[in-house]
Amino acid sequence: MSLTELSIQELQAGYQKRDFTVSEVVAEYLKQIDSHDKELGAYLSVWRDEAAAAARELDKKIIGGLEPTGLVGVPMAVKDVLTTEQGVTTAGSKMLAHYRAPYNATAVDKLIQAGVIVLGKTNCDEFAMGSSGENSAFFPTKNPWNKTKVPGGSSSGSAVAVAARLCRAALGTDTGGSIRQPASFSGVVGLKPTYGRVSRYGLIAMTSSLDQVGPLSATVAEAATVLKAIAGLDFKDATSRNKTVPDYNDKLNHSLKGLTVGLPQEFFGKGLSRGSKQVLEKATQTLGELGLKIKHVNLPKSVYGLAAYYIIAPSEISANMARFDGLRFGESTEDRKLFNHYLNTRGRWLGKEVKRRIILGTYVLSAGYYDAYYRQAVKVRQLINQEFSNIFKEVDILACPTTPTVAFSLGEKTADPMAMYLADVNTVPVNIAGLPAISVPAGLYDGLPVGLQLIGAPWEEVKILQVAHQFERARGPWHLPA
Repeated sequence: MSLTELSIQELQAGYQKRDFTVSEVVAEYLKQIDSHDKELGAYLSVWRDEAAAAARELDKKIIGGLEPTGLVGVPMAVKDVLTTEQGVTTAGSKMLAHYRAPYNATAVDKLIQAGVIVLGKTNCDEFAMGSSGENSAFFPTKNPWNKTKVPGGSSSGSAVAVAARLCRAALGTDTGGSIRQPASFSGVVGLKPTYGRVSRYGLIAMTSSLDQVGPLSATVAEAATVLKAIAGLDFKDATSRNKTVPDYNDKLNHSLKGLTVGLPQEFFGKGLSRGSKQVLEKATQTLGELGLKIKHVNLPKSVYGLAAYYIIAPSEISANMARFDGLRFGESTEDRKLFNHYLNTRGRWLGKEVKRRIILGTYVLSAGYYDAYYRQAVKVRQLINQEFSNIFKEVDILACPTTPTVAFSLGEKTADPMAMYLADVNTVPVNIAGLPAISVPAGLYDGLPVGLQLIGAPWEEVKILQVAHQFERARGPWHLPA
């Protein structure tokens, strides 16, 4: 068995028995990257020398008595919207093509402190704005199951790197589904924690009230391990919450009897492809066989989530993107006239989707439209939040499709923004309400992965991980074909 096929838990056991070294594992992953990433486009930068040096240092510590547990010696990757002292942080944009951050994001720092070997920064839609992995300013990322298909976005590179065994796990960010949607399309596990569970410090903000950092991994147990490492209060982030961080792996195998799973009918209706529906019907049947009580529920206000999202998100984007003007941050055209400087800098270095969302957000917040659009969207957000709160009085978790369809073809929706936005219709309501949710592979349709999304009440990551883990075991072995 290749070292790149070993789980985090198997890597730790191997290090403890001295079956192999961290250096050998890292070398195997770097070899895998060299062999496959040119055609996949998962990485924007690979830290070969730095990763090899960190592995050698860790080998010395293990020989000296360091116990390899948790994430010690685990090769991971980081989405390039999280700042790192090492290398450049581009956010997938030419605007930041040469930007070197002076500090690590808190989530990255926690991984390094836990003994993770960071292999590099992964590709993403520019400033995390996209649902397909095609909006990177450098090159698109391709789906390893079928290279003519999109991998999902915006955490496209992180999902593909895990799926193709170019790292063991990776960090992504999720604003409207940007962890779960590419996890579904690429056939990996993607976890979006409760808003405030993981520090956003060092995350280049897209929509500050929705963004959340989370893991992508090959298995649910590995996602639980990574979440344990990165979760917790951070005084550098005012949105970080002081909530106890449990041992997420501790209850993965506890009985599911007594738990009720709700199936929201709005997520199974119009728009869900026939193939995906067939896979999801088998998945819900499996949940029942695991001892969960199945209950059909309704979330009528959730159907307005996408509309509210595409008013709230662009509004915050228009404010957050103001700093990228070539003076404070970003590339510069060095035009002597201030207006021309702004116009030329932002016109030259920002992509079409970023410009589209800035313009939309600026329009929504402009005089005469703020009350008509933004204020109404905020009211809808509150109603959706309350609807979820009420439904979690009846059920423990919710189960639904992560996406309405399997991965679509490269270029299929680039000319139709509305069709592209609809790819997030099942994930956006979760962010609107700040809930935890996980996408776990449910099966294949036409050779492409279908994801099952499990949604929990606030701070109930333990429950969704527990159900996802036991569903994963019942589903059987899962991996990208060689």
